[in-house]
Amino acid sequence: QEQLVESGGGLVQAGDSLRLSCAASPRRFSGYAMGWFRQAPGDEREFVAAIDARRVPSTKYGDSVKGRFTISRDTAGNTVYLQMINSKPEDTGVYYCVASPVWGEELARNYHYWGPGTQVTVSA
Repeated sequence: QEQLVESGGGLVQAGDSLRLSCAASPRRFSGYAMGWFRQAPGDEREFVAAIDARRVPSTKYGDSVKGRFTISRDTAGNTVYLQMINSKPEDTGVYYCVASPVWGEELARNYHYWGPGTQVTVSA
């Protein structure tokens, strides 16, 4: 079964750190680029970060998280992490793990595989 499952969300205070994880079905998503989007209530889904599947992977970030968030994946490539530092209230939202056979996509409509999401709430 094709599956992306996020974990690690929760309630933190501004300035705190948090790490999200995404476990991917290895047989389905091997070699896929993976990433994160987020969605705040009333807003559209926003690109957060992406990482490709190469041994020394390329990464890219949305402007609002550059310098604060780091995306990485384990050596097997089946788990992707999003390390958040210096969190801000505007980081609040549902964070979704995504996968795509195409590297470099930043539009939500170009990702066809989505996890159910994990809630992150950053209090002021």
